[in-house]
Amino acid sequence: MAASSSPSSSSYAAFLAAVVVVISLLASTSSASSRRSLSPAAAAETTNTEFIRTSCSATTYPKLCYNSLAVHATKIQTSAKLLATTALDVTLASAKSTSAAMLKLSRTHGLAPRQSAAMLDCIEELGDSVDQIRQSIGELAGARTSPAEFQMMISDVQTWVSAALTDETTCNDGFAGKEMAGEVKTAVRGRIEKIAHLTSNALALINAYAALHN
Repeated sequence: MAASSSPSSSSYAAFLAAVVVVISLLASTSSASSRRSLSPAAAAETTNTEFIRTSCSATTYPKLCYNSLAVHATKIQTSAKLLATTALDVTLASAKSTSAAMLKLSRTHGLAPRQSAAMLDCIEELGDSVDQIRQSIGELAGARTSPAEFQMMISDVQTWVSAALTDETTCNDGFAGKEMAGEVKTAVRGRIEKIAHLTSNALALINAYAALHN
């Protein structure tokens, strides 16, 4: 009686190739199905947030940049101008709330004279910063019909935002030194540093927007 033969190596290889093809087809079908299941709104939202993530990656503080702007993805969409403007809006809101909190804190009892003086100086500097950021937002909102007008506008915005960043840094420096140690210094410097970081990010996004027109 003849012995039964085992599959040849070539037949086994062909079988494996067929399995790979089937698995690939199934994976491709599943991926296509997933893309089709994503609604147009969800697909747009994904595109918008990826635009923000990519843009923020070029800033000094990318995580803060993305976290502060991703919630505004629907408004920003994929517009470099809206991204820069929204970054300034977020910075302005943070600067205004911090300035109000510091004004309230400066009126509390128990502050050392050096702390009180630094607080009042900082409030004044933050006020200047708020004005400069507000001016920048208004300037960005205006229409510019010629390259020369655009360059003049963007130069003004860059100057104002840079000045705002300088004011914030000066405010923060006012709380340096051992005599300023304590909860007040920790609370104030933490908030001022966040505003300065937001301003730095906004300036980077403004520069990126300007680069698109060069």
